[in-house]
Amino acid sequence: MGAQQRIFRQQIKDTQSTKKITRAMELIASSRIVKAQAAVRANQPYARALYDALTLAASHAKINHPLLNEVDNPKRAAILLITADRGLAGAYSSNAIKEAERLATRLRERDLEPVWYVVGRKGAGFFKFRERPVADSWTGFSDSPKYKDAKEIAARLLKDFLLDGPEGVDEIHIVYTHFVNRVTQEARVIRVVPLEVVDEVVDTTEGAGIHGAEDKGGKAVWPLYDFEPDAEATLDNLLPRFVEHLVHVSLLQSAASEHAARQRAMKSATDNAEDLIRRYTRQANQARQAEITQEISEIVGGADALASS
Repeated sequence: MGAQQRIFRQQIKDTQSTKKITRAMELIASSRIVKAQAAVRANQPYARALYDALTLAASHAKINHPLLNEVDNPKRAAILLITADRGLAGAYSSNAIKEAERLATRLRERDLEPVWYVVGRKGAGFFKFRERPVADSWTGFSDSPKYKDAKEIAARLLKDFLLDGPEGVDEIHIVYTHFVNRVTQEARVIRVVPLEVVDEVVDTTEGAGIHGAEDKGGKAVWPLYDFEPDAEATLDNLLPRFVEHLVHVSLLQSAASEHAARQRAMKSATDNAEDLIRRYTRQANQARQAEITQEISEIVGGADALASS
């Protein structure tokens, strides 16, 4: 075998090894998407119950809470940026970072100083490389977040929000990636604090109960709550839980988006590896054919020389 053929054969072998790795990572990411979607669905009953309790508590309380009140002259705004801990996920982290940078530009236009809080090694590395300050960062759980992680993050954000003085923040925003489907994931921004309480006209007609609850006669069934010690104290307990819930949902959505982006990137890498294998195989065959042709030409030339002599 000629030197050129050996080079192509080695390239084919290396590419096949890479293809096995990318294919395995694609299958792993695909299975984890299902688990991440299941985690989002499992969180929905808690979210509905929390929304109902929070709405009823706010309707019975005299709303005057620091998490609900707008600051007259806001100076600083917290930005929680959610990125990935690992790479090989296409433009997942970079899209979230770009959206966060656009948010920071809008905040500066309002004379607000952005204060950064980062989830994921990719985001932390982005700020460290550019020597930009970060108030706090969390790593190690971007692909499988737990509620305790969201609780820790929310506690730090609320602590800084409730802190008086120049070190506190007046608004809290989350930049995360929303999972639409396996093909589409969108970087989005939500404002967490101050929360917006919307006055809503309640429909008490038939079939208009909370989440479609009805009695045997087809009339709406509305839950009765007793607030102890009162609605205001209940609201004080529910609002931090609601912030924790928003952080948790953002982490879950980002995790599902990360797995989908990684699956798509690994599928593209696997397809590219297959194209390279076909190209190297064709080039190896051409090199082999050239060597055979050269050997035949040398044999024919030697035979002609012998016949002439």
